[in-house]
Amino acid sequence: MRITRVLSAAFLTLGLAVSPAAADSSPSPSASADGDAPTSAGTSFRTATEIEQGRQATATGSTGDYLYWSFPADAGQRPTVTATLKLPETHSAQTWQVDVYDGLRRRQACQYGAQTRTAAADTTSVELACVLRTVRGWSEPWADDPLPGTYYIRLTAVDLATADLGQPVDASVEVGSKDIGGAAAVDGSLSEPLVPGIAVTSASDSDDESSESSAVLSAIEPEDGWASGWWSDRWVWTGVGGVLAALAGVGGYALTRGPGRPRRVPPGA
Repeated sequence: MRITRVLSAAFLTLGLAVSPAAADSSPSPSASADGDAPTSAGTSFRTATEIEQGRQATATGSTGDYLYWSFPADAGQRPTVTATLKLPETHSAQTWQVDVYDGLRRRQACQYGAQTRTAAADTTSVELACVLRTVRGWSEPWADDPLPGTYYIRLTAVDLATADLGQPVDASVEVGSKDIGGAAAVDGSLSEPLVPGIAVTSASDSDDESSESSAVLSAIEPEDGWASGWWSDRWVWTGVGGVLAALAGVGGYALTRGPGRPRRVPPGA
């Protein structure tokens, strides 16, 4: 009976720990319907249109243009960028490509997905996708790991006939992410996310009073704010591992100690 109670307590503890961990690993919910979705795109990094994760953005442009959007990504997230292009009914073969850059404008590699596709002459639409690596809370300065901050999407045609230049095209992009959790946790965090202009400040004196304002070029951030970098479900699993180890020790002792020694009866009793 004692061993049964020990095992029951162990399974109960494991079940309580798995529940929050499973919730953390679920894809992030779609953005709320409040507000209007962006209907335009920027033409450079500095003019990139800001979009939230889970919300679709659209834009109308011309073949040969560079279309830019930006979105925030936090530590522990694995972003997925999808893009759909509606092409003119008459055109020659075209090759389209979606690229993703981090806050330092370093091009980030796609783990998988159709990042580049060629649309045949009779194709009226093309779909692209890029699944990034998991965003890390901290990295070595020389590494090219994705870090928390602003990310840029660039959509353009990389192989285009001269006759197709300037033709109208409709584009839509959407960003979603999966929370990886403690599996991607690292012992460290950035002092500030890689948001352009976050470290730029300006001071002005007015009526003998000094005031400072931050000149942040990108105002969008995750719905719950930037993560602190120290908490992850890895702490939960570490605690569960310690509890299970203690329970295993108690159970092993109960199994191996054998029956208790019989009480000695005094002579003449």
